[in-house]
Amino acid sequence: MQLLLYILIYPFLWFLSILPTRLLYVFSTFIFYWVYYVFGYRKKVVNDNLNLCFPKKSKKELKTIEKKFYRHMCDMLIESIKSISISEAEMKRRFKFTNIEEIHKIEKANKSVMLMCAHYGSWEWIFIIQKHVNHNGYAIYKRIENKYFDSLVRKIRARYNTYLIANKETMPTLRQHKADGIKAIYGFLSDQSPKVESTYHWKEFMNIKVPVHTGAEKLSKELDMGVVFFKTKKVKRGYYETTFKTITLNPSEYDDYQITDMFISYLEELINEAPEYYLWTHKRWKHKDKVPKVFQ
Repeated sequence: MQLLLYILIYPFLWFLSILPTRLLYVFSTFIFYWVYYVFGYRKKVVNDNLNLCFPKKSKKELKTIEKKFYRHMCDMLIESIKSISISEAEMKRRFKFTNIEEIHKIEKANKSVMLMCAHYGSWEWIFIIQKHVNHNGYAIYKRIENKYFDSLVRKIRARYNTYLIANKETMPTLRQHKADGIKAIYGFLSDQSPKVESTYHWKEFMNIKVPVHTGAEKLSKELDMGVVFFKTKKVKRGYYETTFKTITLNPSEYDDYQITDMFISYLEELINEAPEYYLWTHKRWKHKDKVPKVFQ
């Protein structure tokens, strides 16, 4: 059944990917109207999240952010499909880095790089970074249930020397890399909501206390990696610009959870600047009423 589904869907995705980008964004607008006005995909989740995080904004302001977010989300869908066949030259033209030397500094220090990432801006085309650096890249991801589509995603990322590591394989893989002397760039989506029972740290995020992942900080300290936050700006439709902010080259010098708290603070600043580019369909605040007394 998985193979049949792949055989039926992949040709359509490939055909879309080879269409001119301008035409694809017309298609994205068409998708937006269906997703937003007809199906109302996760509109309650988005509405609840926006009201929770921006209590001082008017209904009109929140509705504007909501619509802009859905338009951006549909663009992201189209861009992920375009990734199947997009050329290196076009991706470099559309996704630029303002200070790639920040990554080069860590490479010259003979250290691996921990990229603390978030569901913001574009995380589909960030992989072109591999054409600007020396270290190979590894992204932590949740394996796709359909093994054929999972293989497709891995193949797309590998075009730019980026390899995917499934969640459960993360710690043993990184430790093995350290033992083998492999230097790399590791991308961690650190804004996801962990299970409450396995949470070690709670932090106010957009003024609401939530459980936060601390795995990136823990591994960066254990394996002595440089830690970097990156800020992605959507310049215009289909064009992005990323600026890196080095948090530290020596994570062991920081107190427990201090690096994680810095990441959350930087992300809040980014969201407040342009909230429409954050993934509001994500149930990030679902555990807000479960704060243990010890963290209150």
